[in-house]
Amino acid sequence: MTASATYRGRFAPSPTGPLHAGSLVAALASWLDARAHGGTWIVRIEDVDTPRCMPGADALILEQLAACGLVSDEPVVWQSQRGAHYQAALDALIEQGDAYPCGCSRKDIEAALLAEGITRERHHGAVYPGTCRPDHGGLQGKSARAWRFAIASPGNLHWFDRRLGAQKQKVATEVGDFVLKRADGLWAYQLAVVVDDTAQGITHVVRGEDLADNTARQMLLQQALHLPQPIYLHTPLVLGENGEKLSKQNGAQALDLSDPIAALAHAARTLRLSPTSATTVPQALAHWTEAWDA
Repeated sequence: MTASATYRGRFAPSPTGPLHAGSLVAALASWLDARAHGGTWIVRIEDVDTPRCMPGADALILEQLAACGLVSDEPVVWQSQRGAHYQAALDALIEQGDAYPCGCSRKDIEAALLAEGITRERHHGAVYPGTCRPDHGGLQGKSARAWRFAIASPGNLHWFDRRLGAQKQKVATEVGDFVLKRADGLWAYQLAVVVDDTAQGITHVVRGEDLADNTARQMLLQQALHLPQPIYLHTPLVLGENGEKLSKQNGAQALDLSDPIAALAHAARTLRLSPTSATTVPQALAHWTEAWDA
């Protein structure tokens, strides 16, 4: 199948450990969507959070993908090598007045919210109260620890997800001004992913549903930096025995690839794709590509 001039998709794992059943669902879905559109599929290693990265996990992930017949159409990119690009984006946001330095620690933020009678919900980060915003007085003598994006509009941001349908989020009150560069000097996921999606010409983002609530923040950055907005599709999650998303932090086991077709078939069932009697990985992938509703 020849590559489309318009479709470019990607799978962007974090090398905090080997792929598990949940991450294979996102990998397979993104690969199938690219193939069904006659497009290009790229692997990007999102390793900006270096303290959480496991040595050798990036190479292991690429080996696991290859065992499942999922091989990047272009050279793999590592985010840890792209800091200068993220700095250029941050500099542009600062110059425009869309980013500001923040001197608050997590303890400071929790204390400020508690003083307002606001408690953080389980599994949700604290909504930044805007303490260091320039229109709130700025750093007021504190040392800058991080850089945050200044959300200009308090209203809802609307977008459409190919699986979830119409979506909206009021980022100002549900998230608050979010971090672009962390206090430890590391780049935040939101900025890095927006810069790299544009640099790689990504037109379609297919990823797990747990990342759906990141979309509005990324759209705000795309708008501020005058970057194109991809089309989004968020895939179903694989749940652990406790009913929560299967993850490395939740005890997810590395993929058993002694039988790659069986591993892929499990991922395909999560995506509600029909079973296959294929005896080789390429045959199985071809079957699911034909069944994929692009």
